[in-house]
Amino acid sequence: MPTYVALLRAVNVGGTGKLPMSELRAMCEALGFANARTYIASGNVVFDSRLAAASVKKRLEQRLEEYAGKPVGVLLRTAAEMAAILADNPFADAPPERTVAIFLDAPPGAHALDKLSGQSTEQFAIGKREIYVFYPDGIGRSKLKIAAAKDGTARNMNTVATLAQWAAGSAS
Repeated sequence: MPTYVALLRAVNVGGTGKLPMSELRAMCEALGFANARTYIASGNVVFDSRLAAASVKKRLEQRLEEYAGKPVGVLLRTAAEMAAILADNPFADAPPERTVAIFLDAPPGAHALDKLSGQSTEQFAIGKREIYVFYPDGIGRSKLKIAAAKDGTARNMNTVATLAQWAAGSAS
């Protein structure tokens, strides 16, 4: 049975978009996804499902919209895709807490990094359906905005590594 990692957009521990991770696990279980487990309170869930990725994404987004009363984006990856994202990190020698993968629904395209604002010392690389960013001065200090990433969601490489490990453990 395939293992998926779902990364939710605009779900946080703050007031707007707040979703308890216990509720997210319960939603996944109600949708028939097995072995659902969440990682930190920012909308990361790993689960197993026999359904195709498109069906999983659609069902989870519908359920989240019912819960939140507004659309909640879901970026979905398989266990193999998460492992590849980690392995393909072009900034593997950089501190993992200062490096992110911005997950997108579609390949970012050759001109994805043409529209940037607030750039300082950040470094970038295009992935398959990700944009990698290394923040030498720290993420919290950055004013960087990437137009191509507006519908994506970022996770630092520590989180990516944990989710990839969890997904690989489930898939085996």
